[in-house]
Amino acid sequence: MSTVLVTGAAGRIGHYLRAGLPGLGWELRLLDRVPIPGERGSIVGDVTDPAALRAAVADASAVVHLAGEARTSSSFEEVLPPNIEGTYQVMEAARVAGVRRVIFASSNHVNGFAPRRAPVSPGVGDRPDSYYGVSKVFGEALGRFYADRYGMRVACLRIGSCTDRPTSPRMLGSWLSPGDVTRLVDACLRSPDLDYAVVYGISRNTRRWWDLGPAAALGYQPQDDAEEFAAEVLAPYGGVDPGSPEEPQGGEAVQRIHVRP
Repeated sequence: MSTVLVTGAAGRIGHYLRAGLPGLGWELRLLDRVPIPGERGSIVGDVTDPAALRAAVADASAVVHLAGEARTSSSFEEVLPPNIEGTYQVMEAARVAGVRRVIFASSNHVNGFAPRRAPVSPGVGDRPDSYYGVSKVFGEALGRFYADRYGMRVACLRIGSCTDRPTSPRMLGSWLSPGDVTRLVDACLRSPDLDYAVVYGISRNTRRWWDLGPAAALGYQPQDDAEEFAAEVLAPYGGVDPGSPEEPQGGEAVQRIHVRP
């Protein structure tokens, strides 16, 4: 079994991967700022601490980097240490340790200000909707640099709404199920074709507006569809989806604050 370091392993997506990846043949080493009770291989440490990362990444075959400040309401000062400094420290620790593959948890909020009708291929006119989204654009660019300069294999996953089930009309298009996030990460860990890739992480939702093609090229085969929950989700709206192609991709996270000239 290959050892995979998962940072931010105590979080929601970390929980899903802890439940699913071992059954697919991966041995997980878990890093988080808080203890993870009952988990073998759990390490308490911070991604901004180079010494902690050096110990955590030793002998690993890959890193899945989930750790970071995940609130779209966060200030720049709040995202700077974990999302920018921390992502650099993770990439650098992996490089120094000879780890050739890093899976970076980016976000759909790198393009949150774009309307749903806009081109949905990664890197086409990205418009981050928050300092959180800006920090993920940085992480994607850093991954591109490490792939080009050091020959590392880097996959950046623009994760949609990764929860147990969709609970809003927007999530009928943006949902990523627990099973499918595990399948997506597993595909990126295994793909022989991965060099550098930015892919959208969603299930095979009937109402999706993001392109699954780049993820499929890495072997991702989603099995879940938010449409299964559509009747329940849309019941408060008379069974009709209130969304439109002109709505921002970032949903409620998008806030326009006009500055006076």
